[in-house]
Amino acid sequence: MKPRSIVLSLLFLTVLACRGADAPDADHALGKAESWAATAWGERYEVFAETDALAVGQTATSNAHVTILAGFAPLEKGAVTAILRDAGGREQRFRQDTMKRSGIFAVEIKPASEGTFDLAFAIETAGDREEIPAGRVKVGNPAAPGGLVDAPEEVAGISFLKEQQWKTAFATLAIAEGSLREGVAGPARVLPARGGVIVLTASVDAIVAPEPWPYTGLDVAAGAPVFRLRPRAIDRSLPDLTADVSSLEADAETARKRVARLEELLRLEATSAAELERAKAASAGLDARLLAARRGVEVASGSVATSSLAVTAPWAGRVAEVTVSPGQAVSAGTALGRFVRPRPLWVEVALRPADARRLRDGAAGLILRAPSSPDPIELEARAVRLVAVAPEVDPRTATLAVTLEIDRSTSELPIGSAVEAEILLAGERRGIVVPHSALIDDAGVSVAYVHDSGESFSRREVRVLARQGLRVLVDGLKPGERIVTVGAAAIRRSSLLSSGAPEGHVH
Repeated sequence: MKPRSIVLSLLFLTVLACRGADAPDADHALGKAESWAATAWGERYEVFAETDALAVGQTATSNAHVTILAGFAPLEKGAVTAILRDAGGREQRFRQDTMKRSGIFAVEIKPASEGTFDLAFAIETAGDREEIPAGRVKVGNPAAPGGLVDAPEEVAGISFLKEQQWKTAFATLAIAEGSLREGVAGPARVLPARGGVIVLTASVDAIVAPEPWPYTGLDVAAGAPVFRLRPRAIDRSLPDLTADVSSLEADAETARKRVARLEELLRLEATSAAELERAKAASAGLDARLLAARRGVEVASGSVATSSLAVTAPWAGRVAEVTVSPGQAVSAGTALGRFVRPRPLWVEVALRPADARRLRDGAAGLILRAPSSPDPIELEARAVRLVAVAPEVDPRTATLAVTLEIDRSTSELPIGSAVEAEILLAGERRGIVVPHSALIDDAGVSVAYVHDSGESFSRREVRVLARQGLRVLVDGLKPGERIVTVGAAAIRRSSLLSSGAPEGHVH
């Protein structure tokens, strides 16, 4: 069971306040000025109970406002029981099964004895029950009624009624200490992973068949046809085609050796990743031309059927571009379209050299922010791999290119996207961590609203020390306080109108 956060408050109410509309009776006549209120939070419910003074043998009404914390909605069905428990564990229970109004249960409490009791509220709904401690109360006599014991000093806060909270997007959260990882940040772009993009080419002189016809974004299984070609008559002699194959074989072999040599140099940090990628692209182009030449030889020699040739997907992936039209006549080696592997992806981040040096131990996580998305993408360490750090500084930007491989798809991050990247490191900063949604900009000042009691809030200026994704490290809040995480702007508007707003509301 998680520890419960309990905040108790004493609110002295006038006759015109919350009970102003209720008709007086003999039981309610005593101690109107000594009514009190308590706010208590459990794991699933919040109870804000406005209660008459407590006297033995007299009925006190407790208007218990019950909020379901998941969604911050009023409880519509269920029962609320007020429990008075003495030091010996003996209990007095007062149950209310029907609502007075949406979310409000008028529990009638008629204590049988004087003394000091632990107060709790039991919330029961279909298949669920939670008992929430709400502090200690004293039961007096008609001449000297009691109420909440050790109530905190009353603070003039911002009024935001339960009815207002329930009708707007609203949520609160108990403040706790936490930590944010240290990090380095820079602009970045999303790239296909190594070997994750290929240009599909015509293997022979042909007409591009209209079926099947791919389109941008089409997912294709490994080995499935992307295009079909109907070979045209060969207008070159077989010896010429064979000579082309021999020449291309030699060029392709040389290109492959260059790629292998550059890979070794990259491990020694004697070349750049960009140079290696250019060599790989040149090698892939020669391989495609060689394949096309060999197909031409096969067609010219009659060793393959010329009715239809499939251009298949080398691996499961997605069509990124189509560069031909149905029925178009193409020559051997003509690019038909581009095909990409949608997962994983590479992210190339431009970092200052001093920041890049802090990546010796790899990345402990990654946060990506796209300009078009309000929420960042957060990746844990297991979804991020440091691929390479460029051996030279870009003279135009004075930055080093750091390449990371991430376990994400083009559905989330399209190739070519420009993003802001924060690479998380092993070190941490501890302190008060809150959701960024809890802060609002109030005339250039970062402000949060603390939930003091059920319908009372206080404005708190905070200083932002660090940001990480959807969380913020701040100074100006205390552990154990409860903060508004959704709806702070509505409370600010309420505070601006408070000078003309009534002090109470009718139940």
